[in-house]
Amino acid sequence: MNTMETPGPFKPEDFLVEAAPGVARHDIDAVRQPNARRSKADDEAVGSWAGKPAIYPKLARGIFRNVKWIVMAVTLGIYYVLPWIRFDRGAGLPDQFFLVDFANQRLLLGPLEIWAQEFYYITGLLIISALGLFLVTSIAGRVWCGYTCPQTVWTDLMIVVERFWQGDRNTHMRRDQNGWTFDRVWRKAATHVSWLLIGLFTGGALVFYFRDAPTLANELLTGTAPMVAYAFVGIFTLTTYLLGGIAREQVCIYMCPWPRIQGAMLDHHSLIISYRDVRGEPRSPHKKGDTWDGRGDCIDCKACVAVCPMGIDIRNGPQLECIQCALCIDACNDIMDKIDRPRGLIAYTTERNQESRTSGPRDGLRIVRPRTILYSVAIAIVGAAMLWALLNRSSVDVTVIPDRNPLFVELSNGGIRNGYTVKIANKHQTPRRFKIDVAGIDGLATTIIGHDDQSVPIEVGPSNVKALKLFAALPRDKAKALASDSTPLTVTVTEIDGAATSSRDTSFRSPGP
Repeated sequence: MNTMETPGPFKPEDFLVEAAPGVARHDIDAVRQPNARRSKADDEAVGSWAGKPAIYPKLARGIFRNVKWIVMAVTLGIYYVLPWIRFDRGAGLPDQFFLVDFANQRLLLGPLEIWAQEFYYITGLLIISALGLFLVTSIAGRVWCGYTCPQTVWTDLMIVVERFWQGDRNTHMRRDQNGWTFDRVWRKAATHVSWLLIGLFTGGALVFYFRDAPTLANELLTGTAPMVAYAFVGIFTLTTYLLGGIAREQVCIYMCPWPRIQGAMLDHHSLIISYRDVRGEPRSPHKKGDTWDGRGDCIDCKACVAVCPMGIDIRNGPQLECIQCALCIDACNDIMDKIDRPRGLIAYTTERNQESRTSGPRDGLRIVRPRTILYSVAIAIVGAAMLWALLNRSSVDVTVIPDRNPLFVELSNGGIRNGYTVKIANKHQTPRRFKIDVAGIDGLATTIIGHDDQSVPIEVGPSNVKALKLFAALPRDKAKALASDSTPLTVTVTEIDGAATSSRDTSFRSPGP
């Protein structure tokens, strides 16, 4: 992510021009210019395809960079450590705190178990997450993109590794401009190998979320893991390497829809990062002894451009590419300190404050406004609905699947028989006993394969699902008395030693009257 000048031989003196006493001026132009247009001659000069310009982001120092370090450490720590946290659920049950258990069609999160038939809880969480993102964006702009988006976090990590092997901006550029020397080759190789290792650990950590982590780790190392595990580790390794190490800002600009969507969540009171041109213009280098009267505070050092991971110049105004990482604020504040000018030439502000800078007093940050109230109310409604559903959640669930082929069987005595697959889900972490009742048609006789004596309870293990084959038969005279070829039935599962019950409606199919 660096902005790079027009390709050409590297000249060390390019970085020795002063914008102010003790402040170097970066000879750099933004890779991306707003409303930029190329002439036909430009198109012919570069051909039908041109590779993306290289971006060499300079290391920024300051409060926002420190916040990004903390966020990166916390988010990566959670991602890599979470699969290894243990939680005792009892004998015979997985002890992984967070597990997407595809084999048993459930999601385990601490004491909470979400079964496949309860996917609406996941839907509710996704809705709340989306509304939360809308709310945060309407208040603070693209802080998700700048701080917590996985693409940003992993790209930051890749850039740290790149700096370690190839140096910061100027050193890195110097090596790239000096051709393919041995020093450059081994450093490039070390960078890409490190990126692949990061991708490998990323993919390895992700598959641990879908199976017991210690067991799967041992299987991966000994070559006994399922092939699908190796395949997904390889896929995640490659995608992490490509997206975080190679594509970088291209993902945000061209692949991610959020930069285009988030504009609908912003209003005049949303925080944005802005260059205060009323204070900074006219910009020009400042020489020692010169007065600050009649000029702006911007010395055109382009430090804000040099640190930008997206390759833009924030002084050109709001741009789709800006992820609001605030590194330009840190860079500018550092320069302001060196030239003894007030901080905040580039800062978080609102469009309302920008408009009123010359026509009225500046407003504070208005968090409570119709847009934020709407998002907050929506979050509260969905959250309350999910909480109510969770508090009234049944500890047993039944699924009834009627046979489709054939719909019914005509017995030798003229009776009609239907078949059903009944699945009983025991959501408790202890074994439980149940009985099955079928109601809706007088004279209906039921049998359960493997349970000839229906007075014997059906036992279902802890946090388990038991599938049973149930047949319902109706004598010939009763079948002929049915008013339709599809008669409603209710299958009820009741706990023997408790009060839990669950019912499902189905139908009894017959030839009809």
